[in-house]
Amino acid sequence: MPELAFRDGVMDRIRLREPRFHEHAYLFVLSALEFSQARLTERRHITGRELAEACRDLALQRYGVLARMVLEHWGVTSTADFGNIVFTLVDLGLLLSQATDTRDDFAGVFDFLDVFDRDYPWNAAPAA
Repeated sequence: MPELAFRDGVMDRIRLREPRFHEHAYLFVLSALEFSQARLTERRHITGRELAEACRDLALQRYGVLARMVLEHWGVTSTADFGNIVFTLVDLGLLLSQATDTRDDFAGVFDFLDVFDRDYPWNAAPAA
C-alpha cells in the first residue's frame, strides 16, 4: 500500500482541533480503517471496537515488538486515543460517523501493555 499523506493544510486544521497526536497517528488510523475493510467480504460501517482491534493488529503487523513504542511516540497510549483521533477526523468532515457512534466505543477495548508486551508471541509458553 502506498504511503498515505494529507493534502496541504489538512494537518494544520487537525492540529488546531487536537494537537496531542502526531500526523502519523492520524494516517495510521486511516490505514487501519482500510485494513479493517479489507478483511471484510463487503464494505460496511466499522464500529469503534472493530477499528481499535484493527489498529492493534496493524500495529503488530507493521511494527512488531516496537508497536507500543511507535504508537506512544505518536502520542497514542490507549484505545481511547484512537477514538479521539477518529472523532477529530469526523469533526473536520474527513470521516463519517453514525448517530450511535461515540468516543466511548473506543474506551478500554484493550490494554496496550497487555497486547503489545505481555501477550506478545514470544511471551507465550512453548507448546508441549
